[in-house]
Amino acid sequence: MTTETVTYATEAAPRLEWAKLVPDVYKAMIRLDTAAKQGLDHTLYELVKIRASQINHCALCIDMHSKDALAAGESVERIIQLSAWEESRHFYTEKELAALELTEAVTVLTDGFVPDEVYEKAAQHFEEAELAQLIAAITVINAWNRFGVTCRMTPGHYQAGAHK
Repeated sequence: MTTETVTYATEAAPRLEWAKLVPDVYKAMIRLDTAAKQGLDHTLYELVKIRASQINHCALCIDMHSKDALAAGESVERIIQLSAWEESRHFYTEKELAALELTEAVTVLTDGFVPDEVYEKAAQHFEEAELAQLIAAITVINAWNRFGVTCRMTPGHYQAGAHK
């Protein structure tokens, strides 16, 4: 029996190590991220971060938040189905579905606004303060994604829980 060696593509280095070059901005982002997640269910928070990162094609954040979600007990199945949540609604609660729909609306802003129906659905599932936290969390992950994508941060090296 012969064993074939699989050769993977070469890992690209990041374009720019922004966190080292602007440490005050990085530290401010960490503080903002910490503040944004206060009061949110951890599972919901990770699902939102993964979904926004999928939309934005931020490989680093998909890697990081999938690992953190798995370490926190999230199922592989729900993470895998997240990119097709509309066709896999039965994997999620109504509250999670409202959060995912809001995440997509805030992340994409295709029409330049978040549709009233999407906002109202989220408002039915979240108290005002929790909804404000959710919007903050969605906004913050989108900011992280912009750094990750622009600087081409490399996925695959993150260890679950490293940024707690």
